[in-house]
Amino acid sequence: MNLDKIDNIFFIGIGGMGMSSLAEYFINENKYVGGYDRDISENTDRLQKLGIEILFHDSFDRVNSKFLNKENTLIVYTPAIPASNNILSEFRGNKFTCIKRAELLGLVVNKGKCIAIAGTHGKTTTTCILAHLLNSSNIPTTSFIGGISENYNSNFLYNGNQLFLVEADEYDKSFLNLSPDYACVTSIDPDHLDIYNDFRGVQSGFNSFIDNIKSDGFLIVQENLDYNYPKYGLSHNSDYSIENIRIHDGSYLFDIVTPEKNYENLKFSIPGKHNLMNALAAFVISIKLGCEFNLLKSALESFKGVKRRFTYHIRTKNRIYIDDYAHHPKEINSVYGALKEIYPEQDILVAFQPHLFTRTRDFVEEFADSLSQFDAVLLLDIYPARETPIDGVSSSWLLDKINSPIKKLVDKSDLSLEILNQNMKINVTLGAGDIGDECMNIKKTLEYAN
Repeated sequence: MNLDKIDNIFFIGIGGMGMSSLAEYFINENKYVGGYDRDISENTDRLQKLGIEILFHDSFDRVNSKFLNKENTLIVYTPAIPASNNILSEFRGNKFTCIKRAELLGLVVNKGKCIAIAGTHGKTTTTCILAHLLNSSNIPTTSFIGGISENYNSNFLYNGNQLFLVEADEYDKSFLNLSPDYACVTSIDPDHLDIYNDFRGVQSGFNSFIDNIKSDGFLIVQENLDYNYPKYGLSHNSDYSIENIRIHDGSYLFDIVTPEKNYENLKFSIPGKHNLMNALAAFVISIKLGCEFNLLKSALESFKGVKRRFTYHIRTKNRIYIDDYAHHPKEINSVYGALKEIYPEQDILVAFQPHLFTRTRDFVEEFADSLSQFDAVLLLDIYPARETPIDGVSSSWLLDKINSPIKKLVDKSDLSLEILNQNMKINVTLGAGDIGDECMNIKKTLEYAN
């Protein structure tokens, strides 16, 4: 497809992280952009401020007439959009060109040099760190990030069409549309079994992603992965490693050892050894791209994080409240490990919203084990996203398997008061659904009580 011949692009599901960044990209490319989304969000607000017309009603009659010329209009949708969506159905019925978001992303980034960050966990933070490092190093890059950067309050940075940085999403095998020049694999764990059937299918998907890397490309993989490529991690045996880790005033101080050179006295303030690993991967790729060490050192120190990735909302002597996107047992374990590293003597409350019926079904025992580490568990109903309910799969089923001293099913509307009533110093909310919408209510309730 020749995007130069496309004048108008209509995004169905425009408020999503992947869709909103693409929509913003095409505004910068002087295309006429519009879209539909079911919900008003910070992303849709930002896009509307850029002049993008967004519909919040699933009615084809309301679509702007500029998008009704099939010769110069492209329709883009995500796998989360059901086939029954009226707008998508009408466009398809009228023979418009309709493609998935991942296909469009591939068309955009494969025309230049592409950096792709893949992994079942850690890819968003690694992509966001790398975007900040490259921007701080004045490397012209357009970055598509799967979360909101706290440094830029955006999931999109636009600075040229020669180098593209993307989060390579394994869901729906989207990352197979990419042909990277530089790549990283942060982790491979069982997930999205509705797409891959089993862990072997997940591994096969990542193998295909790796096969798509250009023959002269550069790939690094996390040290625990069984690949014969350069590895990064905390072990001395890794090709790229972090050593001499110290903690000072809540920040990590450390050195980075590479085959070519050692880099000393770096500082990084995002909690968790898993985030140190993400920073290492971003640093290695930045060095390969020719970035100056002093600029990288300053950028690592100034990195503020990703919204809903270990985000502090309250940080006082008497109360801590943190929110995180963790929605897989391995991610929950990482959050718990980071909390225990910072607050080793404190009891911890978690409020968790399971995401997807299939994921809850497939990993119910692992979820129970992860959540049982916490001293109190408040469990919300399963967030269905794109799915319909599955008989027997529910939050009460999961709750029965959890062994925490305090455990309770909670309605989302009561969450703030339930957290307050437990009266614990360390509180964390986790989940990829709409639990993040409750952060401000929880913060206000806890601050008022103090």
